[in-house]
Amino acid sequence: MKNTRMMGWLTLGAFLWGCGGPLEEQSVAQEPEARANESTLAGPLPYRGINLAGAEFGSAIPGTHGKDYVYPDPSYANYTTADYYINKGMTTFRLPFKWERLQRTRNAAFDATELSRLKTTVNRLTGKGAVVILDPHNYARYNGALIGSAVPNADFADFWTRLANEFKGNTKVIFGLMNEPHSMPTEQWLGAANAAIQAIRNTGATQLILVPGNAWTGAHSWTGNWYGTPNATVMLQVKDPRNNYAFEVHQYLDSDSSGTQASCVSTTIGAQRMQSFTNWLRANGKKGFLGEFAGGTDSVCLSALDNILDHVEANSDVYLGWTYWAGGPWWGSYFFSLEPASGVDKPQVSALSSHL
Repeated sequence: MKNTRMMGWLTLGAFLWGCGGPLEEQSVAQEPEARANESTLAGPLPYRGINLAGAEFGSAIPGTHGKDYVYPDPSYANYTTADYYINKGMTTFRLPFKWERLQRTRNAAFDATELSRLKTTVNRLTGKGAVVILDPHNYARYNGALIGSAVPNADFADFWTRLANEFKGNTKVIFGLMNEPHSMPTEQWLGAANAAIQAIRNTGATQLILVPGNAWTGAHSWTGNWYGTPNATVMLQVKDPRNNYAFEVHQYLDSDSSGTQASCVSTTIGAQRMQSFTNWLRANGKKGFLGEFAGGTDSVCLSALDNILDHVEANSDVYLGWTYWAGGPWWGSYFFSLEPASGVDKPQVSALSSHL
């Protein structure tokens, strides 16, 4: 879990950054072509990268593109830093966006303009050989209403039917079912997840699906029961006809694993918090993916970042990779941002570089 309130606040700064008016589609000079490393993608831990935030920003629904939120693409934000990340050795981008902006009414066609923004961003990144994880960043909700109760599972399945149909022909796309479900029975989330998985497969899509758990899908709490029946028990009932899925977890390094503080508990806290989930994966023959993690810029956090990735690498038999939180055009001085300032690497890049 990270500070979503900060994301809403950032949109005002983004608006000011946009010179006082919404950013519209822009013609920009093409950057020199960057290409994702195919040997990394063909090896162990193929998916190593970063979340490219922006399209999920803002609380206004649908909001104004360029004012409330923005897609991280040269066409919309003059954003070319994806090439920087690829040239650092990253192969994978997790792309958050809001369900309500793409599908303005449940069970209805996608908004054509929003879909165009999403597809333009995805196609540009995958055209560089990179992998894109589609991430409806909705916390298992639509306009604040929970999936599986106020929002029927069939509506969630309809959304994924439409999304899978748009991207099933792109083998560089991974389907991330949902960002950080929380505050619901784990069994309720399982029902929604299985409905979406079946809907995806019914389209003929064969790509990897990333399945989160309940309780913000924290690795540290995967086997716990403070939120109800543990993910470790319920999520064993995930059903994928193609058996091509992995469990996505998030793990922050601050005192409460929330990702709201720049500090880290210790240099080894990452591996400690991941261990029980790692053991569960191996014991049950499952695969995992670390979809979000981050740390601040001090020496403890830099060592902690190195430590959590050491853990993932040491257990590459059960992990497919990781994406750091976060990059994207509107972060400003956000303490987890990897966006280079005037061409200068952020300190966290040094911790990640040895794992790329």
